[in-house]
Amino acid sequence: MSIDWNWGIFLQEAPFGNTTYLGWLWSGFQVTVALSITAWIIAFLVGSIFGILRTVPNRFLSGLGTLYVELFRNVPLIVQFFTWYLVVPELLPEDLGMWFKAELDPNIQFFLSSMICLGLFTAARVCEQVRAAIQSLPRGQKNAALAMGLTLPQAERSGLLPNAARG
Repeated sequence: MSIDWNWGIFLQEAPFGNTTYLGWLWSGFQVTVALSITAWIIAFLVGSIFGILRTVPNRFLSGLGTLYVELFRNVPLIVQFFTWYLVVPELLPEDLGMWFKAELDPNIQFFLSSMICLGLFTAARVCEQVRAAIQSLPRGQKNAALAMGLTLPQAERSGLLPNAARG
């Protein structure tokens, strides 16, 4: 069995545009890295907020976090991609929706939709990790912070979250 690779194809001119196939690969790599970084930032911020909400004693806020996780983890990712690209722009106010659909470059539309979709999808997983990290701490830490006179938000911010992040 012999395979003959033609590595020179990467340096040949692409069928359209004035670039090579290697240029296309490099451009795709750059977009992938940019999409990954921006989606991860969204996932970290949103997931951390909802993860903290899932641990508070307020049933409404905790239920809101649970609803978020259940919604984004149980809807297939491909359905979410189509929803963010095709449905959400139709639900936006008319001016904003028309700006997104008509005035933005299609590549930017794809990028923004994918960034939001991947960010929110991954945020559900981050949310569960933050919740599990906070709930894995001994109850004594929270009780000690509250006994010292800290409010619940102060106890979370000063004591529980730093210890959960080390976890």
